[in-house]
Amino acid sequence: DPLWSRGLGDVYKRQDPHWADQPERGSPLLLRLTAWAARNIGRRAVAPLVWVVVLYFYAFGPRARRAIAAYQRRLTAAGGPATPLPKAFPVYRQYLAFAQALLDKLDVWQGKITQADLDITDPDDLHAQMGMGRGQILVGSHLGNLEVCRALAEKSGLLKLNVLVHTKHAVHFGRLLDEAGGGLRMIQVSELDAGVMLDLAQRLDRGEWLAIAGDRVPLTGNRSTQVDLLGAAALLPQGPWLLAGLLRCPVNLLFCTRQGARYRVAMERLCDGIEWTRATRQSQIAYWTQRYANRLGAHCRQAPLQWFNFYPFWKDDA
Repeated sequence: DPLWSRGLGDVYKRQDPHWADQPERGSPLLLRLTAWAARNIGRRAVAPLVWVVVLYFYAFGPRARRAIAAYQRRLTAAGGPATPLPKAFPVYRQYLAFAQALLDKLDVWQGKITQADLDITDPDDLHAQMGMGRGQILVGSHLGNLEVCRALAEKSGLLKLNVLVHTKHAVHFGRLLDEAGGGLRMIQVSELDAGVMLDLAQRLDRGEWLAIAGDRVPLTGNRSTQVDLLGAAALLPQGPWLLAGLLRCPVNLLFCTRQGARYRVAMERLCDGIEWTRATRQSQIAYWTQRYANRLGAHCRQAPLQWFNFYPFWKDDA
């Protein structure tokens, strides 16, 4: 979600729309110009332009600005981050972190970021399981920059990774990554009908893996569960855990955050499989959603400026 696009939302609406109803506001020409400059002139030369763009959205995006400020207050109240927030302009610094993540997305697909730039934490040895046997599910989030992991997995040829998305979003930026050599494999999952489920099961059987974000509530219906995240009530989607139960495969968590000039990749097994019946479905999904929320909160404390949900996230934000 580009900074000058849907990622910061429609900041002028008085009401609080669903995150997915916020239109892309980006200019394809501006995106291509920025990408060209970063590729041919260098990120250092492009930095002043990025700062101006970020400053514009910071100044004229009160809704997104308030949402990030609320997140930072909750993080502090919930025990505080492992790395203290900047004392000067902490909200603006979070905008800058998002801009940096966007440039990182372009860099990794162009081969400027490699495996040597990663510090990997993998206590369950998930890396060794990629490309071996039946596929699994990776649940990520909008914390950090999963594009780094995704691009390196694609380029290595070790893993075929299918990203389940709402493809109507970030259209311009998705095209830009394609032009950069992304070779994106995205699957629309707004509607999980029998045909989609059969296709996903076949991909798993071929050894492919599925990746899905666990922190964006669905477009329609009430497929969400209330959890405690950073000490306050928030809604998270049921989708990853419904999929896991239907596809009967292991579920893993994946986080990738920037630590200085390097990237910290954390992979961990959440469960070997989720089983539920009609009677136990809600309780099982609530349990695993809260487990995910606990890990998400822990990683927020490790990388406090890399939370990139620029809209009212908690139930009482509005």
